[in-house]
Amino acid sequence: MNQDMEGIKMKKVLIVGGVAGGASAATRLRRLDENLEIIIFEKGEYVSFANCGLPYYIGNIIENRDSLLVQTPEKLKNRFNLDVRINSEVVSVDGMNKVAKIRKSSGEEYEEKFDYMVLAPGAKPILPPIKGINNKKIFTLRNISDMDKIKREVTVQGIKNAVVVGGGYVGVETAENLQHIGINTSLIEAASNILAPFDSEMANFLEIELVSNKINLMTNKKVVEFEEKNEKIIIHLEDGEKVESDAVILSIGVVPDTAFLKDSGILLGARGHILVNDNLETNIKGIYAAGDSILVKNYITGEKSAIPLAGPANRQGRIAAGNIAGRSEVYRGSLGTAIIKVFGLMGASTGLNERAVKSLSMKYEKIYLHPNDHANYYPNATPISIKVIYNKENKEILGAQAVGIKGADKFIDVIATMIKFKGTIYDLTELELAYAPPFLSAKSPANMAGFIGENLEDGLFEQIFFEDLKNYDKNKHIILDVRDEMELASGIFDHSINISLSELRKEVEKLPKDKEIWTYCAVGLRGYLASRFLIQKGYKVKNIAGGIKSKIIKKEL
Repeated sequence: MNQDMEGIKMKKVLIVGGVAGGASAATRLRRLDENLEIIIFEKGEYVSFANCGLPYYIGNIIENRDSLLVQTPEKLKNRFNLDVRINSEVVSVDGMNKVAKIRKSSGEEYEEKFDYMVLAPGAKPILPPIKGINNKKIFTLRNISDMDKIKREVTVQGIKNAVVVGGGYVGVETAENLQHIGINTSLIEAASNILAPFDSEMANFLEIELVSNKINLMTNKKVVEFEEKNEKIIIHLEDGEKVESDAVILSIGVVPDTAFLKDSGILLGARGHILVNDNLETNIKGIYAAGDSILVKNYITGEKSAIPLAGPANRQGRIAAGNIAGRSEVYRGSLGTAIIKVFGLMGASTGLNERAVKSLSMKYEKIYLHPNDHANYYPNATPISIKVIYNKENKEILGAQAVGIKGADKFIDVIATMIKFKGTIYDLTELELAYAPPFLSAKSPANMAGFIGENLEDGLFEQIFFEDLKNYDKNKHIILDVRDEMELASGIFDHSINISLSELRKEVEKLPKDKEIWTYCAVGLRGYLASRFLIQKGYKVKNIAGGIKSKIIKKEL
């Protein structure tokens, strides 16, 4: 029996899972209370590793494997006095009697009683019941062991071709890194677009970047069978197409790794997620949960959601530890803020996308803009394509997506902060952000989004979108391109006429007032200026949001 210096029995805390949520909970618990016995059980060989870095080690971007090992059992023992037991799987929990059964890698089993428990078992890759899926040439990428297997396949076997199944964050990152080291890579996605948090028109930027870097991107393709033939894997698709590969990496999502809780008395959701309250406590007092295995509150909608991200997992571990230590801390929800590198581009998102907003039957408005990441006149300025969605009724920002070479991360972080504090489209106009020509424009992209929203809400102009052009009627509409003539070579909208903004005042009488005019330019600003001029001249005008930049045509893949 473990006792402190005064002979009082120490409280015992069991941590199930030693990566993001579990490690965060354990270390904070020690910072808050030296008089606890804290045991971490990790069924794998490693604890507290940087799983977000796994694809980049495969791609030789991260060269030092050990740099992925944030902590070791020895370091955690020396620094925090934590009892870390690797290769130790918790196979069952008796929540009522506060007893856990643990199985060692040797097969030996034993029990541990506990006063408190933090469940952070994480999630495991989805392995659908597809014929031939259990093959030594088919891999998943979730932990260090998975990474090592793929790395060996790449370096020792010297594979020339690979297929990644699944176009989520990990799938795209894995495909990029395989291509980076010279492997001909195909990426197969069952949905119409990669990266589900992005709306299709924003995902298209990233899809084009993949194709431009020689990724064979195949969307709307469902895998129905894997077949091994002549040391190759033949991937059979639902439409009859076949793809041959030396190796396959499955990245089609995750499910909570919670089968061991089946008879624990702990309530689980329909897909096995652990159900917790706002304090991250389960239905059993003293048992908390954090990380990829739990359902959390969506910060915007209040609905329970699975949001498996490292940042929230770490915060949840901290909060669970705080509550065990008697601090009564609350987890207020997740926004799902995330970012990805896709070769030369970055794509970032936060909050709700348009599909999610539509599903809620919410009245909303969307804004497109394409500003530069810093002042235009300072060298190496590059554009960012931005979409912002806000609630039409209370004007609160609901979500945003951004794609660019630089600056998308800065913009999305600002928007995520605004959403956290229930900021409105008007609040964006008032933001005072750090400005100097190498870093930002005097009117930041966040300010510009606010100005557009403010102008819309104040009735200074109306907008339509690229998809609305299908409603064009030559008897009712004029599509007016206000760019300079030399810009037209980059593309035009069908049926448009050209009068540059600088010539518009002189040529305005040529435009009939019995038709509605749809203005556009490169990115939307000059189209707005033209619309304001024409409105004041008595014309009915709508500006095409985002200008010609919004005409994103998905390549034939």
